[in-house]
Amino acid sequence: MAAKQRADLGLVQWARTLPYRSRIALILAAAIAVLVVAAVAPPIPQDPTYHDFADQRALWGIPNFGDVVSNVPFLVVGGLGLAVLFGRSTTAGDRTAPVWLSFVVYFAGVGLVAFGSAYYHWDPLDETLFWDRLPMSIAFMALFSAIIIDRIDDKTGRILLPLLVGLGIVSVIYWHMTEQAGHGDLRFYAVVQFFPMLAVPLICLLFSPHRLDCRYLVPMFGFYALAKVCEYYDDEILALLGDAISGHTLKHLFAALAALMALPMLKPRGSPQH
Repeated sequence: MAAKQRADLGLVQWARTLPYRSRIALILAAAIAVLVVAAVAPPIPQDPTYHDFADQRALWGIPNFGDVVSNVPFLVVGGLGLAVLFGRSTTAGDRTAPVWLSFVVYFAGVGLVAFGSAYYHWDPLDETLFWDRLPMSIAFMALFSAIIIDRIDDKTGRILLPLLVGLGIVSVIYWHMTEQAGHGDLRFYAVVQFFPMLAVPLICLLFSPHRLDCRYLVPMFGFYALAKVCEYYDDEILALLGDAISGHTLKHLFAALAALMALPMLKPRGSPQH
């Protein structure tokens, strides 16, 4: 009967007919499973070769020019997002909107990535990497809270905003402290970075949107995936493109495009829901 019902309704419609508590239980189960795996897995040290980027050319007195300057788009995206939010031109641009503060924190975090990442790439070390990862964790968690607010519950999401952002900050501090102690451990930073990528599609499957146009989560995740691929093939992309631009430089550009996809999620007032 359940299989026939699922076939008649479609997966999304069927999933959203499940009891509210069952849907929440699925999300909590995913969170617990990820935390358990992270807790029992061996510590993940920082790869000592991580800082050896392919393009180390200096230009105009700026070391690692490509990887430093390619962070400017983050500042542009963060500034655009904050301008829209404080301009009240969208449903989330109203300061009384439940998701408003989450998106303010998100776009502020994206803007700060420009400074943190540029600082790191100016002198790539574990000590400077801390300032690269800190604003990224803030942005990840703020966007996660916005999705919770829009899809699940206003009050819960607003309560979770400082808790999630705090968790993101603590995960970076924990990694940095363990690195300084000589036994670096990236497990919990990895949870902060990748769990939302698991949880957000699950939340979107189980709960309907309210104020946000969440269709743009698809290209957001797509651009982010491209960014990770470019990061992994840093040297190969530089060689493939005739030493014009490295994979890590492209990573910054694709990651900024991913961050930009949050902007059209803020629908003009009166737009139909999707």
